Amino acid sequence: MRSSSPIESERPCACLDEIASRLDGECAWLVTNGVLPADLVTRNRRVAEAALRPWTPVFMHGDLQVSHVFVDGDEITGVIDWSEAAQGDALYDLAILTLGHEGHLGDVVAGYGTHVDLDVIRAWWSLRSLLAIRWLIENGFDPSLPGCEFDVLRARM
Repeated sequence: MRSSSPIESERPCACLDEIASRLDGECAWLVTNGVLPADLVTRNRRVAEAALRPWTPVFMHGDLQVSHVFVDGDEITGVIDWSEAAQGDALYDLAILTLGHEGHLGDVVAGYGTHVDLDVIRAWWSLRSLLAIRWLIENGFDPSLPGCEFDVLRARM
């Protein structure tokens, strides 16, 4: 049974085998239904592999996007929508925050204060995009709009 949200069932705290299995299913659906070319899906599936590794669990937001963060000047004043919060990979939150905004990745990483594996961030971009496309389409959203999931996947080619 499909979840109501792409985030809910792809949360990185889930078992790695479960994520990999779901990713395989979504990739097959994308190709079988002609949503994306097979080479684009295959390349991004390979990129996504880097996210499927053991990580040290942290408490993470789970859906940390710009619209959930309030700032006043250079100071964060609030973070909303903690409904996806769970234990998981800290790099997932950084990936979601920068998804579709690759040009800002360097600034975000510079302020993070520790080594960040950029290949893993990019892997989460591919994984998250591949998992979200069907849900977006089925729920009336357009993942082909500029800066959205199709563009994120094309950037990995």
